[in-house]
Amino acid sequence: MSVVDARLPQVNVFRDSRPEPAAAREARPRPATGLRARLAELRGPGVPPRPLDARALAALAANPGCRRRALLDGAGVDKAALARALGSPAPFGQSQFAIARGHSFEARVKADGGAELIRLAAEHLGGGAQAPEPGAAATPDLSAAGPQGRAARTALALREAAARGGWTLLDHPMLALDVAGSPAYLEPDAVVVRPDGLWSVIEIKSFPMIDGTADTAKVGAAARQSAVYALALEQVAEQVARHTPEGEGHAPRVGDRALLVCPKDFSNLPAAAPVDLRKQLATTRRQLARLTRVDELAAALPEDTTFDLRLADDGKTATRPAEELTEAVESVGAAYAPECLAACELAFHCRGRAREAGLVESLGRGVRGELGGLRTVGEVLAAASGPADGERTPPDPAGAHATDDDPAAEALRRAAALRAEALAAASAPVPAQAPAPREEAECR
Repeated sequence: MSVVDARLPQVNVFRDSRPEPAAAREARPRPATGLRARLAELRGPGVPPRPLDARALAALAANPGCRRRALLDGAGVDKAALARALGSPAPFGQSQFAIARGHSFEARVKADGGAELIRLAAEHLGGGAQAPEPGAAATPDLSAAGPQGRAARTALALREAAARGGWTLLDHPMLALDVAGSPAYLEPDAVVVRPDGLWSVIEIKSFPMIDGTADTAKVGAAARQSAVYALALEQVAEQVARHTPEGEGHAPRVGDRALLVCPKDFSNLPAAAPVDLRKQLATTRRQLARLTRVDELAAALPEDTTFDLRLADDGKTATRPAEELTEAVESVGAAYAPECLAACELAFHCRGRAREAGLVESLGRGVRGELGGLRTVGEVLAAASGPADGERTPPDPAGAHATDDDPAAEALRRAAALRAEALAAASAPVPAQAPAPREEAECR
């Protein structure tokens, strides 16, 4: 995934500065060089991998059956550029005004060493701990070379925070999360460490919190992203716990609540609220475990498959024919659903292909589940009309298609009969009624 082709020397951040023993260095598992080379071939020569972020990982976890997205994200392919080359660009994205407003608000919240941010964390996630005096909280420097170096420096800072006690604020730490056999490097807005050793994710957003309430859909998206960060923190906590002697500092723990910080009402002042992550953690953990490993997906492709756009000298214009790209993309199975339109750059291409094939997936997961073995709209219409007189659909040993006794086919036939009955009743002529005789008023 991120920085697939680069490999920095191993940094021992848990013991001391002495070099790692040769025996341990040889026993440590190493990523397969062949896989890195194969993923580089899929992107194209000289094309850097596109790193994953928490938003992309949350969308990937929401649709673990999509092998196409798992492979493209694992290989670091730029899906937005690929969609444009296919002729189905994704017309969504964040405005530059919203990005600038978000950066301005985040800088305000983190001013003065993050004193206001730590105060909000102590108020909502403190667990009885008092907020420190301004400037008393530790704010370690996390700068290092490359994402691997920054992830190692973050792990060291978290270990030192757990051993030292007190409040610690990590500004834009780098976390590593294993996804489908490849590392993904994630960068949350902030992570706060309580005096008792609890680690909590802080998510800073630019949408307003009006009267203590924010948009439900946006809060849900922030919770899913925070759950991805919390899972990455859990992996770091396990490493720190293994290398921390008993009785030395507090045992590292990851909180199941994140702190959401937003502008208060329509001002630029910060307001915060805790967000429960237990449901999102369980769901994301289960969905990520279901993902097929990237090496298995790459091994199933034809040897000459590549998603190289063959960019022109300007670095933006794709010169590879759209037919070749379509053939390469279609060599990997997809699991399209209407929900993909808001989360995946290739959703419009996949929707077009699903509609061309008449797949019921384009109608939504709920409809797809109700139709059982019926896979296309043609099969649904055929099942609703029923077999011809004296004919019966032969049983399908594999169960891939519906038969006459299938509950979905029976329900469709019943619905078709009710619809025909209702249409017949609506189209029946209404008998004309003679007008009532008009009574003349008596003259008086």
